[in-house]
Amino acid sequence: MSHRSEGLQPQPYRADKITRASSVHLRAANLDYAGAPIFDALDLTLPAGQTTCLLGPSGVGKTSLLRLIAGLLPDADGKVTDDRGQGISGQIAYLAQQDLLLPWLSALDNVTFGNRLRGESAGTEAKTQARGLLAQVGLAGREGDRPAKLSGGMRQRVALARTLMEDRPIVLMDEPFSSLDAITRYELQALAAECLAGRTVLLVTHDPLEALRLGHQVLVMAGTPARLEAPLVPTGQPPRDPADAGLLALQAELLKRLTRAKMDHAP
Repeated sequence: MSHRSEGLQPQPYRADKITRASSVHLRAANLDYAGAPIFDALDLTLPAGQTTCLLGPSGVGKTSLLRLIAGLLPDADGKVTDDRGQGISGQIAYLAQQDLLLPWLSALDNVTFGNRLRGESAGTEAKTQARGLLAQVGLAGREGDRPAKLSGGMRQRVALARTLMEDRPIVLMDEPFSSLDAITRYELQALAAECLAGRTVLLVTHDPLEALRLGHQVLVMAGTPARLEAPLVPTGQPPRDPADAGLLALQAELLKRLTRAKMDHAP
């Protein structure tokens, strides 16, 4: 199934934009919850223009790490910078597990909602771009539909288009496909890999195969306080064929790591 549609199309993600995607560096992250350490001097680097996938047992701190990088945990310590040593505020787009669409707005108006929040124009130019993005994610002709008329997969496509509308070089994703059926999830994984190519991406997921399909590197978070194991690096470019023998072998290794991580995190 092609994700492209005839008619209005968004501008492609140009090479000059790709070169602007910076690495993200987190240094000496510390975070406590109810007196217990979640992170203690944790370091992480997200390579420029690549997707890093993060897995680990529930409660280990994956979403907290994502929120820390996004600047949403003011009580946490840790320095987050780009390659120039500058902060990354204003460079981030965020795609959550829930689509967070506003039910009274059309798909088109949901995609341009960020413009309105910033007091920017959502006029002809912005709406033309938004229509192109909706076409890119397979929703040409559904621009006027409100969320109640869209399936769960369609709603998440709108959320992806809204993320792309922000046109940020760094994208943080927190299990964005976990609530979808297997086929829709498979399709949206491929679509996300296409649309987010060239950006610096951190994807939190519980799905080992999703991580191996989409990640340039795959990290497992384990322990208390949490630590990051050495990355697994699949061969080839995302989205990878889930039936590939090498990928399946790597999945077995990843499952072993996740099993150990769960045992380490058990109360």
